[in-house]
Amino acid sequence: MMKRDILTFLLFVVLAAAIWYGHAMQSVRNTRVPVLIQYTGKPGAIGLAEPGLPDTVMIEVRDAGARLNAYHRDPLRLTIDLHSYIHGEKGTIHVPSDALRRSLSDILQGTSLLIATHPEEITCAYFTEQEKSVALAFDGEITPAAEYQIVSGPTLGRKRIKVFGEDKRLNVTDTVYTTHIVLTDVMDTTNVRVAIRKVGGLRNDIDSVDVQIVAERFTEKKFMVPLHVKGVPEGYHIRLFPQEVEVSVRVGMAHFAQVQPTDIQASCTYSPERTDKLDVDIEYTNPFITTAWAFPGVVEFILEQ
Repeated sequence: MMKRDILTFLLFVVLAAAIWYGHAMQSVRNTRVPVLIQYTGKPGAIGLAEPGLPDTVMIEVRDAGARLNAYHRDPLRLTIDLHSYIHGEKGTIHVPSDALRRSLSDILQGTSLLIATHPEEITCAYFTEQEKSVALAFDGEITPAAEYQIVSGPTLGRKRIKVFGEDKRLNVTDTVYTTHIVLTDVMDTTNVRVAIRKVGGLRNDIDSVDVQIVAERFTEKKFMVPLHVKGVPEGYHIRLFPQEVEVSVRVGMAHFAQVQPTDIQASCTYSPERTDKLDVDIEYTNPFITTAWAFPGVVEFILEQ
């Protein structure tokens, strides 16, 4: 019996809550909602005095509860074109209250009434900055995945950017770097968007840049390559043991067939300080070879006259 009473009580609580919620959704009331502001039409060389232009305006709106809840779930957005508010090299951007209210009313639903805006108007001093073109460089660490190698990149979508500010700061700035980024297990072609670091007191014309890194799976290819000797004194001959070495090269799998023994030169350089052994040096001309090494890396020799 007690269990039934509890269930009956809970049922009435749920019904009362549903009735109250339905009434709240239909009742008309005032509430404050944020409006996100986006600005367009500002020339790149124009700087703004602190604290700058507000990115949010709070408005007081009167409407039914359901509509007000919708404004909170999906914030309103307003775009303000600054072109008509900027005249000359310096001055004040001034969006008056009547223009601001008119623009805000236009983005409201027809049943909504705009009661007030906070702030009532938008003002900000502006001035013309000096500009300079500087190099843009990558800052980061890139590690390929196992059995992969980096074959291209990091390549930036822009090699240079414009920075704006005072002459004394511009004069000591020639390069701007991306923010430090760490990429691991890179495979194939990787594209990322990286923020650009800000230099104190300066403003960049863009906030981020596209970066591309190309990696490919590698393999090894081996050749027997004859050894040549450099720096032999005139009238002398050097006999090497062995006279050829095994050279291993690392190459991307897509270019495996394009690497040949003629792409590789193995040599030793004679030095009077070396009496019985010489180091093996490997050179290669094929751009698809990323690294090469010889076995053995040291050979014996006899100097004959």
